[in-house]
Amino acid sequence: MPLLKLYRLATIALTPLAGATLEWRASQGKEDPARLDERLGVPSRERPEGRLVWMHGASLGETVSLLPLVERFIQRGSEVLVTSGTVSSARILTQRLPAGAFHQYSPLDAPRFVDRFLDYWRPDIAIFAESELWPNMVASVRARGVALVLANARISRKSAERWSSFPSVARGVFGGIDLCLAQDSENAARFLALGAPCVRIGGNLKFDVPPPPVDAARLAEFNGAVGPRPVWAAVSTHEGEEEMVLAAHGTIAEHIPDLLTVIVPRHRERGEQVAQLAQARGFSVALRTRDGEPRRETQIYVADTVGELGLFFRSVSVVFMGKSLVLGGGQNPIEPAKLGCAVLFGPHIDNFNEVYGELAAAKAAARVTDVASLARAAQYLLSEPSRMRRMGRAGAEVIGRLGGASRGIMTAIEPFLAQIVAAER
Repeated sequence: MPLLKLYRLATIALTPLAGATLEWRASQGKEDPARLDERLGVPSRERPEGRLVWMHGASLGETVSLLPLVERFIQRGSEVLVTSGTVSSARILTQRLPAGAFHQYSPLDAPRFVDRFLDYWRPDIAIFAESELWPNMVASVRARGVALVLANARISRKSAERWSSFPSVARGVFGGIDLCLAQDSENAARFLALGAPCVRIGGNLKFDVPPPPVDAARLAEFNGAVGPRPVWAAVSTHEGEEEMVLAAHGTIAEHIPDLLTVIVPRHRERGEQVAQLAQARGFSVALRTRDGEPRRETQIYVADTVGELGLFFRSVSVVFMGKSLVLGGGQNPIEPAKLGCAVLFGPHIDNFNEVYGELAAAKAAARVTDVASLARAAQYLLSEPSRMRRMGRAGAEVIGRLGGASRGIMTAIEPFLAQIVAAER
């Protein structure tokens, strides 16, 4: 496999630049400066005694989806190491991982760093989320005889096409998976085509993830500040969408003058930029990190904090999910639906077609296409609380019905666990 060998040699050659690259990324807020050594495979805590399960996801969404499996492994007496590569995922996991599990940053995909990581942690099984596969990491896991499971596996059509352009590379990477548990039949077919030797349908773990937690005092404080005002939220918005949400707010406010619109940008560092966009339109704006709770005169509230979606999903009843009115594939609507919110979404939802389809079929979510339809839908729901509540109840019922993947995945993994137990005796 010449290309895989070339990749390995290139990562070895670039290894001396890793430290400087991480320092630069830390200066941009993309790495945790206090934990840079973890990205080089250096541990920041002791390895627990006994059986260790390693779970890995790229960033926040992937790692949070693993939480139901984390709980099940802990119940079976294993310690769980969860790795990810983003600062936001590390912050959230610190809050949400149960006792018996802990977080480390994943090593960069260079042989020296991956080998250092694996030599220290010595995991008994590796479970990666979705399609987070790096060639050196997969090769090193396989070289140690550690079973590699791809759980909650999904890969977009475009990503699959890119991999298939290099078939020998795809076979070398995907062929290293011992068991691929795809979310659905469409994803299963893609993984089979890319060379995964054993593929089954395991369902979507995200339906089993507990709702995001909330600080009761902060929830009470926010609700007290809002009072009886009608409020809705645009969550995980991307550049280009905030302008549309602001325009929709202006339209709705002509009919609902005391409206409060909460905007939660997907990338929190864009909070100030979003606030400036709202101010340029003449709206009264509050930025959560700067101004605290919304005031009586606040029209646009920009929530630029990390780990507070549980608060906003419990405080509003209408949620527009971003990355769907602009090209991008959509954002996951499971959490707001699970907490009883009526969900609005745009046309670009390729990454979550199935779940949006289920919600729409149950009349728990509605599709919008532009500023005018977004304004109409939000205004209608805010003006018809009984309809809004029916949508919320329907969404919670759909999510409850689609759950159970974690139980099936544990059953599928059982033969690997039996081998681990046998080796311990």
